[in-house]
Amino acid sequence: MSPDTRPLAGPLSVAAPDFPARAPQRLRVSFEFFPPKTEAMEKALWEAVERLTPVQPIFFSVTYGAGGSTRQRTHETVVRLKKETGIDPAAHLTCVGATQGEIDEVAQAYWDAGIRHIVALRGDPPSGMGGKYSPHPGGYANAAELVAGLKKAGDFQISVAAYPEKHPDSPDAKADLENLKRKVDAGADRCITQFFFEADDYLRFRDRADLFGINVPIVPGIMPVSNFQAISRIAGLCGSKVPSWLAHLFDGLDDDLETRRMIAATVAGDLCRRLQSEGVDQFHFYTLNRADLTFAICHLLGVRPQRGEP
Repeated sequence: MSPDTRPLAGPLSVAAPDFPARAPQRLRVSFEFFPPKTEAMEKALWEAVERLTPVQPIFFSVTYGAGGSTRQRTHETVVRLKKETGIDPAAHLTCVGATQGEIDEVAQAYWDAGIRHIVALRGDPPSGMGGKYSPHPGGYANAAELVAGLKKAGDFQISVAAYPEKHPDSPDAKADLENLKRKVDAGADRCITQFFFEADDYLRFRDRADLFGINVPIVPGIMPVSNFQAISRIAGLCGSKVPSWLAHLFDGLDDDLETRRMIAATVAGDLCRRLQSEGVDQFHFYTLNRADLTFAICHLLGVRPQRGEP
């Protein structure tokens, strides 16, 4: 049955009793944040960090703004995460707006601060997501070159981006997988996917990646949806499709935040459980600097604080 003809109950088919009190094996999770711009945003970020730290993620990652616009704030946030949580953080680093030498200096500063994990990305142009990308003169031309450069700079653990539904700039799925293979061959240790809403899109992509000889973990990126209109706009820019059944679930709920959050947790939990049944044991959550939905989904999946912790 195609996604567009699926019964409306489909995405909500996993009722509460179907979630075990304990997951059959402990899932590994990681969480993405973005560096705050204001005092209020900083307060919200660290409240989210405090809430999510007890579920023992394997790492936190911190994004890097278009054109390197948040370079210093990303560095400060990553260093504070390491100091205050004891959990290894991963710093996003892009090719945009800097020469190879400048990027190597940023990588060295992370190494000197004890940061050993980099999320290496081509990055969005200074005009933002959806703009036309051009390599910076004297810079790394793409993420594969950046990975190779980072491996020369230090023994970093490196994660790279993967696109189950193809990067918008790739001419076709084959070219997109060839690009991913180049990143892995350059030294990437892990692929983290762009968010998606259909489990089959990820599973087909994983199978195709295996045929291409991509032999590192491909971690599903999960985006809990509470603001449907906002996610639809982002999806349009990054090449993720929004299935009609998801639109139906949020129809008429523009002024009902509480119901949207309940649906968001259930849909994301359903997606993760389906993937878990296919052997996936790690998830990367795009938190948007909020803990509530991500914490709830982790709880549904059996990823919970140890006894005696908050």
